Parts: sequence; C-alpha cells; structure tokens
Amino acid sequence: MIQARPEGRVLCVGRLYCDLIFTGLTGLPQSGKEQFAAGLSLHAGGGAYITAAYLDSLKRTTSLLASLPSEPFLTAVLSDIDATGVDASLCQVPTVACDPQLTVAMSLQEDRAFLTRRAGPALPPGALPRVYWPDLVHLHVGELRTLIEHPELIVWARDLDLSISLDPSWDDDALNSAESLSIIDQVDVFLPNQAEFDALTHTGFSVTDTLVCVVKQGSSGASIVSSASSDNIAAEPVDVVDATGAGDAFNAGFLNAWISGRVIVDCVQAGNACGARAVGRLGGKLDTHA
Repeated sequence: MIQARPEGRVLCVGRLYCDLIFTGLTGLPQSGKEQFAAGLSLHAGGGAYITAAYLDSLKRTTSLLASLPSEPFLTAVLSDIDATGVDASLCQVPTVACDPQLTVAMSLQEDRAFLTRRAGPALPPGALPRVYWPDLVHLHVGELRTLIEHPELIVWARDLDLSISLDPSWDDDALNSAESLSIIDQVDVFLPNQAEFDALTHTGFSVTDTLVCVVKQGSSGASIVSSASSDNIAAEPVDVVDATGAGDAFNAGFLNAWISGRVIVDCVQAGNACGARAVGRLGGKLDTHA
C-alpha cells in the first residue's frame, strides 16, 4: 500500500450526472399507483464530483476528471461546479452524441432510492496523458464501473506514485463481477457502503492486510474492517433533510484526514462529520465555495 503524502492535490474521477431529487416523499412509487413529492431540485451529481466538492470545502486542492452531461442539463451542472473551487478544466462534453446522464433520486427521511441513465464514456477520450500537476498526490475513483472501463487509471496512478481510493457505487453487474475483486485488490483505500460490502462479500471479496477498508453505515456511522475484525465508529445524531451524497461527502472527510496522515479512527470521525453536513441539505452538492 502506498502511503499518501500530507499535502497535495486530489484528482477525483468518475461519471458526472445531473441529479433530479424528489423530496418530501412518504414512500417509494409502487406499480399502478402515483406518488407525489413535496419538492424537486436539480443538481450536479455523481460520486466523484460530490467528493471533490467536499474536499475543496476542506481546503484541499481538488480537480475533477469526467465527461459532462449534454444539454439541457449541462448549464445547470456547470453552474453547480462553478459555485465550488473544484478545478474542472479537464472535463469535456462527449464528442459523440449520447443521452444525458441522469439520476432520479427519491429521498425519504433516512434513506433514498435511485433510478439512473448511464450513457456515454466516463472519461473524455485521451484525457490521462494531459493530466499532470506537480502537487498531485492522490487519485479517488467515484465508481467501480469507471475502473472496469479504464483499468489504465491504476497503472497511470502507480507510475506517478499516487495513492488510490475507490468508492464502488452501487452497480449490480460490477459488484457481481470477478474482475471487480482483482481491481479492488489494487487500491489503497476502499470505501463501500454496507449494501455494497455485503454484495461483494457474497461474490467472494475479503479484506486483505494491505487494504484500508471502511464500510459506511448511514446513521450508525462507519466500521473499520480488517481481515480479523470490524470496529464501528458511531456518528452523531443529526436531522436528515436528504441523504443523497452523504457517502461521497464521508469519503471527502475521511480522505482529507488520511492524506494528512491522521490515525484511522480520526479519519472515520472526519468522514462522519462530512456525512452529517451532507444530510442537512438538499442534494449532494455544497451551496457555496466555503
């Protein structure tokens, strides 16, 4: 495992979505019935972006590499990104015509459900050869699917002596793929939620001694999982407005502390604090550049 250096830039990589977030629901839609939402908002989404935005709010220099969604959602997504300090200079609209990448998020009091249209490439073509900053120390990948499509990301990061973290993001096919297990073995920090961890365990995943694995458990906090034990770090109770993006915000708090060389319990507590910030607002994004 590569130990991250105390200071430096993080590059967040993964698909960028436009999130349509329905709030104030009393339950999820059922076949043949209509469900009414009290509110609807539109935000930039995707794990890589949300983690990048929270890292930036923690004063960590952060860049984003992703394909941008096409109009009519591009303007709204760019407006959200511009409200943060995240460097999005590497992001591009795909050159080939494809459907917009959308996620419909249905937010309940303590949880949420998603319906997503994934279209086009995760990364702009030819992006990696152009990526280089002298202060770059860490690569965070916001979805397992991105690493399946672009395994060269790992080779590229290791050539630059970067540490690597991965949030798998829910994807039935990816979580049930034997290829995924070999990919996870190549990263330094693995940040699944409990459902993702359970699905991977059924596939044959087990934590090795060289992997930092933290399982996010919502209002219960998060557990540090090793090959021999699992230790829960509880989260402080908070009023939940919308749980969308809470896990990605947790990633930012955890990684910022881990890159700074703090002990893992402190890193989890920092992650819990960022997750608590996220559930107190609509959408995964931050409203302003803190």
